[in-house]
Amino acid sequence: MRKRTALLILASALALTLFAAAWAQAASAVAWGSTGSDVTAVQKKLKQWGYYSGSVDGVYGQSTYNAVTAFQRKNGLKVDGVVGASTAAAMGLTLSGGSSGNSVAASGGYSSSETEILARIIHGEARGEPYIGKVAVAAVVLNRVRNASFPNTVAAVAYQSGAFDAVADGQIWLTPDDESWRAARDAMNGWDPTYGCLYYFNPQTATNAWIWSREVRLKIGRHWFAI
Repeated sequence: MRKRTALLILASALALTLFAAAWAQAASAVAWGSTGSDVTAVQKKLKQWGYYSGSVDGVYGQSTYNAVTAFQRKNGLKVDGVVGASTAAAMGLTLSGGSSGNSVAASGGYSSSETEILARIIHGEARGEPYIGKVAVAAVVLNRVRNASFPNTVAAVAYQSGAFDAVADGQIWLTPDDESWRAARDAMNGWDPTYGCLYYFNPQTATNAWIWSREVRLKIGRHWFAI
């Protein structure tokens, strides 16, 4: 009996240790929206190696994202723009957690239910798209929330009649993957790869004649983004 109790205590302690380590790793990851000393260290490394040409200002934005993804692609790492344990190790860095606004762990002040709705929209609408394309889809939803021509909540925009195919065909009820959750949080933290677009469509499948009247601003993956 004592042996079994000791084993249970040991297993619990190990589980807590692993959880703490995983939490610490996530908390110290650097991603879009992060600021601080860890971002500065990443920028310095990338600038030294010719990936980054912007200011070393400790602010993770578009230029830093472009440099990080270029580094990841060049070095056979997962191309997601997040400087976690693997990417940091490849750079020869140990992240200290000296950054704030981490887009991996935060969601810009939105509620958990709003984050879930957005993640479901991303998974239903942009599954198979590049990561930046997933964030772009989320950004369109949030741009509509802020625009007077649309409803002013994430739920109301998502479920507006005819707005999203994923709602109409039920794909919104699929379980979002980790990348969809992260893309939702990145968009909620302020990353807008579309620069304010309110619409997107796939030119290969779009059947609504009206959408073709919109001004296309950029193309990401299979989607065209427009105003």
